[in-house]
Amino acid sequence: MTLLVLLILVNVVSRYTGRPIYWIDEASVYCVVWLCFVGASLMTRLRLDFAVSLLTDKLGPKSARLVKLLAGSAVLVFGFSMLAMCWIWLDPIGIARYGFDAKEYAANSFNFLYTEKTQTLEWPTWLLQTILPIFSATLSLHALANLIEDLGLQPRRAHPGLELGNAEAVT
Repeated sequence: MTLLVLLILVNVVSRYTGRPIYWIDEASVYCVVWLCFVGASLMTRLRLDFAVSLLTDKLGPKSARLVKLLAGSAVLVFGFSMLAMCWIWLDPIGIARYGFDAKEYAANSFNFLYTEKTQTLEWPTWLLQTILPIFSATLSLHALANLIEDLGLQPRRAHPGLELGNAEAVT
């Protein structure tokens, strides 16, 4: 967040002085993307993610617990599925087979991920897109931790300094 604020401040000042730095816009966008994925994973662990409680409010305690376990399991399955898709997409074994030669790998696999660069920064896009497997792994880990707590295998963890128990406490 600090980097994003600094980038935007520099951008405002540079545009005001008539000497805009164009790559700052792109860097700011990537900062926001990374912040969103990191924040979504953390919100899942803190149980501040989105919830529709219309159904669970009408059910009894046992049925509501079952629905919440089902929802937690769905998040875990989503995290593992996304992790598997990232493995296929990044294909670390495939690029290693070609000696990490991105052009040779792209020519034979039609996966151009490792040859693409960002528009103004000219950074490798695969490096910036590593947030997807990072998010998938941390989301899976957080969903698993929440599910273990919901099953009663571990006591529910309190988060010191964060008195919110769920998203409904946010006003």
